[in-house]
Amino acid sequence: MSTEAIFQIVSILATFFCSLVAGFLFAFALVVMPGIKSLNNREFIQTFQVMDRIIQNNQPIFVLVWVGSVLVLVTSAVLGIWQLDRVGHLLVTLASLAYILGVQLPTFTINVPLNNKLQTLNIDNMNETTYKAARIDFEPRWNLWNSIRTLFACLTSVLLIILIFRV
Repeated sequence: MSTEAIFQIVSILATFFCSLVAGFLFAFALVVMPGIKSLNNREFIQTFQVMDRIIQNNQPIFVLVWVGSVLVLVTSAVLGIWQLDRVGHLLVTLASLAYILGVQLPTFTINVPLNNKLQTLNIDNMNETTYKAARIDFEPRWNLWNSIRTLFACLTSVLLIILIFRV
């Protein structure tokens, strides 16, 4: 198999995986979080804990897509050094930077730590005041950064789609 064919396959996989992540973040931003917003504080915390536990317990397909998206995107960028013209280099570089700095970095420095903090709460040992404080400490910041991650993930997908149509 030629390096050009390998590059094309890796680029398609990068586009697919990054688009799946964008869709996941998009669904949380537009459906999941607005859907659980109407729950009372205790129910909100408990519901988010349950959803997050599925991810935190290394759900294999989620891990494959999330980690795989980074691996195939970086591989595509590296292989693109030998396969792409100047505009192609710019597209794959911008896509990689948007994804790593705009999606992955906030995920691991903001959203996951917020998730982990919420996971430590024992809702059976809390009262309405502590439920409310925990939710206020979590929800606005988590939603803001999820919206930012969603925008950068969508931008990444668009840049990669443009790249694929150029190759």
